[in-house]
Amino acid sequence: MRSLDLGVIALYAVAMLAIGRFYKNRVQTSDDYLLGGRSMSPLMIGLSLFATLTSTLSYLAYPGEMIKNGPMMFSQLMGFPVAMLIIGWVLIPRFMDQEVTSGYELLEKRLGLTGRLLGATMFMALRIVWMSAILYATSNKVLVPLLGLDPFWAPFLSVAMGVITLVYAAEGGMRAVVVTDAMQSLIMCAGAVVVVAVVTVDLGGVGAWWPKVWAEHWQEPVFWFRADVRVTFMGAMLNMLVWMTCTCGSDQMAIQRYLSTRDVKSARRSFGVHLLTEVLMAVLLALVGLAVLAYFTNHPEGLSSATALVDQADELLPQFVVTVLPGGLAGLVIAAMLSAAMSSLSSGMNSASAVITTDFMSRLQKTQWSQHETVRAARIASVLIGVITVLLSMFVGQLASNLLELCIKVVNLLTAPLFVLFFLALFVPWANPRGAIAATFASVSVAVGIAFYKLGGLEFLWTAPVSLVVGIVVGRLASLPRSSQPTQP
Repeated sequence: MRSLDLGVIALYAVAMLAIGRFYKNRVQTSDDYLLGGRSMSPLMIGLSLFATLTSTLSYLAYPGEMIKNGPMMFSQLMGFPVAMLIIGWVLIPRFMDQEVTSGYELLEKRLGLTGRLLGATMFMALRIVWMSAILYATSNKVLVPLLGLDPFWAPFLSVAMGVITLVYAAEGGMRAVVVTDAMQSLIMCAGAVVVVAVVTVDLGGVGAWWPKVWAEHWQEPVFWFRADVRVTFMGAMLNMLVWMTCTCGSDQMAIQRYLSTRDVKSARRSFGVHLLTEVLMAVLLALVGLAVLAYFTNHPEGLSSATALVDQADELLPQFVVTVLPGGLAGLVIAAMLSAAMSSLSSGMNSASAVITTDFMSRLQKTQWSQHETVRAARIASVLIGVITVLLSMFVGQLASNLLELCIKVVNLLTAPLFVLFFLALFVPWANPRGAIAATFASVSVAVGIAFYKLGGLEFLWTAPVSLVVGIVVGRLASLPRSSQPTQP
């Protein structure tokens, strides 16, 4: 790495810390710390939600997917209009009707303390594993090769990234997290534009890298569901719709952002900004994949391996950043990758601290805290979560040989079961704690069966949709009064 690139990365880190310090003295109440005073801009909240749900893995995976398999996976974006209707007009109004800090407070009103603690615990498990995986992958799979370091330094990179994120997230609270997320969204977009622009100039125009025919190694388009095809239009769209609905309809990181706006209209607008930014970023990263593929097709001498170009799909973008981008621009793209990781980490830490203070500590304590005590407890909780995340990232990195796939499966195991609880609480009038426990057990069991044992011959793509349906059905039936339940013959 050149000194100019290192300077850009250092400037990025200093800017994030400065934002946290700037907002530190503006935190007076727990609502200020956890919800930004419930008056934040829909534009900023929408960009923050986008940055939160976009990790470094996604930033690298989209170009690699475009290079190796073509555009079929991007058909999942067609599920966004339906997601907008479900989240924006059905779920968000119900969340905004309640004066709560944690989304899991809603569960207690219908499913009792059992339902609330079930939801909060699943969220904590899901997001701690997710944050640890992001931290490990960014350090070991991105920064070490890009910076040309020995793998020995990976744990130190994890600590440095975790500490910087923890400092600005713990100091400035929700306002600092949202502002840094918004900045990081812009940096991610700028990084993708830089790559496309450099390739365009090098090859002599957009026409030099834009494909004229469907590549032979790309998957052929398939519209309807087919078990023997990796990705179909309908399969990808359904999977994205279920994931988006379950995540943005039950995850504290999303609910907390709706609650940080003034009203239903503002929250709905913020979700719309999130979806539009997702589409823009997906298109940009798809173009990055096409541009980088064309560059190395024309400059094969730049490849670090004699392996077929398509088989190096996931490594081409990092390779391009290291060997092709001029000084300063390489640092900007690396900062974009750091942004993808740190925005997810800061949001996870802040949301986890909200759950710990609201759903566990405040709910179970005997005396009510003052505003000062609540803010102090939330900051301590953020530090605790940050430390656990950093430690776990080093631990799982040493022990798991298939960490990323495992983490993806673990996240999907809990996303649908978590949303099942919200479905029961919001849409099933007779739902009760017994039904919540039965639904959680059934939904998680089916998810494990499909993800790890191909239950019913189903592939991993069906984990969330099937476990969602099973959980809802079991929860509805188990909640019926015992006299109303079907008797066994």
